[in-house]
Amino acid sequence: MSQTIKADIAVIGAGSGGLSVAAGAAQLDLKVVLFEKGEMGGDCLNYGCVPSKALIAAASAAHEARHSGHLGISAKAVSVDFAKVMAHVHATIATIAPVDSQERFEGLGCQVVREAARFVDARTVASDSVRVEARKFVIATGSRAMIPPIPGLDATPHLTNETIFELKSLPERLIVLGGGPIGAELGQAFRRLGSEVVIIEAEAILGREDPEAAKVVAEQLEADGVELMAGHKAIRVEAGPTVVLQSGDREVRVSGSHLLVALGRTPSIDDLNLEAAGIARDRNGIVTDKSLLSSNRRVFAVGDAAGRGQFTHLAGTHASLVVRRALFALPVNANAVQVPRVTYCDPEVGAIGLGEAEARKQHGADIRVQTFEFAENDRAQAEGDTRGFGKLITTARGKVLGVTLVGRHAGDHIQLWSLALTAGLKLSQLTGMIAPYPTRGEISKRLASAFYTPALFSDRTRKVVSILKHFA
Repeated sequence: MSQTIKADIAVIGAGSGGLSVAAGAAQLDLKVVLFEKGEMGGDCLNYGCVPSKALIAAASAAHEARHSGHLGISAKAVSVDFAKVMAHVHATIATIAPVDSQERFEGLGCQVVREAARFVDARTVASDSVRVEARKFVIATGSRAMIPPIPGLDATPHLTNETIFELKSLPERLIVLGGGPIGAELGQAFRRLGSEVVIIEAEAILGREDPEAAKVVAEQLEADGVELMAGHKAIRVEAGPTVVLQSGDREVRVSGSHLLVALGRTPSIDDLNLEAAGIARDRNGIVTDKSLLSSNRRVFAVGDAAGRGQFTHLAGTHASLVVRRALFALPVNANAVQVPRVTYCDPEVGAIGLGEAEARKQHGADIRVQTFEFAENDRAQAEGDTRGFGKLITTARGKVLGVTLVGRHAGDHIQLWSLALTAGLKLSQLTGMIAPYPTRGEISKRLASAFYTPALFSDRTRKVVSILKHFA
């Protein structure tokens, strides 16, 4: 017979969002029950952000060793021990895992139930061993790899981000279905570790990003030896594995030793019995209002399950909003959150806000676009890596609409623009800051300053200066 528990808040899912809500509530002495059917830490720790960046770090080290001749450094031979690479990946996970562990959260006062939970009615969830009646619920179940209904795919062994980090040997030839961030990042990493790699994409590589920025990354992928097959749609998969593609009016066959499916993600909410609790959903996830409340006013959704974007940092932000709304009854607005994103290829792409095409669609002629090349940045020149640029998009009056950076460590430098958009900073405040020299971060000040350049050196300004010089 199931045990019945009365709780202040029940959290389903122990990933970034769920853990943050649970920790906040427990430290405020609320009764918290936390359900997790899989690994504590969720997808990011175990199958996503952490292992992929550890793998990328190893791949980058191998690449730098091979390609530092322009700096006067030459390595005659680079040896990759794939077993040790994967040991590094799993050691990284193990080092971070205690922060997300069951023991830590029980120490905070949470009751952790390592079972799948589902709604019984509008105010009750149940697992195999417990029933929980709570004042509030938070769905934080994340997402999983989307496996499309391509004929033959279900019958052919394939990898996803949840299984690729369990490989024991380096793939000889890796076929990657999907040219988005996951496919591009892992494809480049495995190529640099020594695999042959082909990336298949029905549309454009990194199609969500600024086309000029995506082109910089695609050129580097090709320079690394990755075969890019953009504009090719997979129509079936055969044993081998072999992927049969449609290219115009002909079929193309691509064979390899391993197949990675990286065609996006889908929210993990199918097994929650949402109907029993009156919780509405759509193709993106659980339908929520600006307070992240579902159609059941006791139930919040955060992170990937909320269908507002699939980023660990967004899930953490959602968690903080839910704590403010559910525990302190403060107004919040998830619709107003400015969310940066980074693709961790080499070079990285960092972006926030509107892209140029979207800005033109929404604002018409009332936009200004400033660009600055890393080739004009002294630190980039000193490092011998001038790939990429920054692009700033504003209204004609200088309101920041969006920024894209592509280049080394772009993900670190996009953070200033995240602050600018979140805090509503003016461009004049960015031009007034002192950027240490020489740093790649100077690019942000140069972009902001470029907005004022036409007015500063205009004929009108020259005339004003010619008059003022007599009074100086």
